[in-house]
Amino acid sequence: MPSRIRDLCPRNIDLPLFGSRPARPAIYPAAVYHCDSPEQAQLRLGGQEPGYVYQRDKHPNADLLAEKCRQLHQANLALITSSGMAAIALALVSCLKEGDHVLMSNRLYGETSLLLDREFSRFGIEASQVDMLDCEQVRSQFRGNTKLVVAETISNPTLRLADLEKLATLAHQSDALLLVDNTFASPAVCQPIELGADLVVESMSKIMNGHGDLMLGALCAGNQRGSELEDRLTCAIKTWGFASSPMDCWLAERGLVTLFPRVAMASSTALRLAEELSKMPQVKEVIYPGLESHPDHALAQKQFSPAATGTDPSDETLFGHMLTFHLPGSLETATRFIQSLPQIPFCPSLGEPMTTLSHPASTSHRSMAAAEREKLGIFPSTIRLSIGLESPEFILEALRKSLVDLDF
Repeated sequence: MPSRIRDLCPRNIDLPLFGSRPARPAIYPAAVYHCDSPEQAQLRLGGQEPGYVYQRDKHPNADLLAEKCRQLHQANLALITSSGMAAIALALVSCLKEGDHVLMSNRLYGETSLLLDREFSRFGIEASQVDMLDCEQVRSQFRGNTKLVVAETISNPTLRLADLEKLATLAHQSDALLLVDNTFASPAVCQPIELGADLVVESMSKIMNGHGDLMLGALCAGNQRGSELEDRLTCAIKTWGFASSPMDCWLAERGLVTLFPRVAMASSTALRLAEELSKMPQVKEVIYPGLESHPDHALAQKQFSPAATGTDPSDETLFGHMLTFHLPGSLETATRFIQSLPQIPFCPSLGEPMTTLSHPASTSHRSMAAAEREKLGIFPSTIRLSIGLESPEFILEALRKSLVDLDF
């Protein structure tokens, strides 16, 4: 008579070796890993022995992606988080304590400002906004308890540049750290650690991945302070639950393979579009660091990377894939323009393979008072473009037709 006991949990099967090595890394979706003994588990969890125990602590796909990010930024350490905001939060919880003071740019991404202003203030950490374009103003705002300076390589959406070398010098003179959000640039355009930054954040969801199909962040620590912060960062990423998904890490590593040619192509297209839009009477103003009219053009040439590998001084500078322009009129003008342009979708993010547009006043800066937005140069008729991989002729024709048809 057959047994009535059935094992409803099939056991793992050890597959035979392939006998060959795959050209691409595998995805390791395991949440937990086998250990040979309690001693081995302790050694792995304590970092004394290589290997994995639990996905929240670390996993192979995150380590592979982190190492590539570390190399791209010439960093001492890189860690992968569940989002760009998680990477910023990881830096803050690792570097700050009650009673500390933070100097933050008045042009930061809105959620970053909210995190510092509203969330970290609950833990007794004070943050002050300052214009990072004015180094003398920054110098005057340091206090004895200032521990961190937070800036962006390229601000959203007005594309202004902070002098990272000067900010790093000011921060270090006051024994503070410089944290730079490099999302709008990516390491293909700028490597802030080489300019003196201690910590660099990348929202991997954007141009570094470039395919619009994941949510990840990266935090890179510079060579000077990276080793000092390593224990705190690796502890915080586990205890605060900032861990990443293996699938997303695998997708992001795939995206990095084409990062440089994608950014080079999009930057070249953005520069051409900026030049052509500047000639159109229907456009009030074009903002792009590659234009000589941009107030930070000379600084961009100094801080940004050339289009190839950086070995040939004659290579043209990459100025990034983001472009902003102002239309004449009001919100109604911007709305008509957006609705008349089906070839370029209204998509409030950036770094997609296709060109997208955003309306900052109603998305990224919607919580800011109108007077404050206008003070920063953000108006109801401001349009931000994230340039994709289409031909410049396609994008330009779509923009030109919409602008001419609307007859401003």
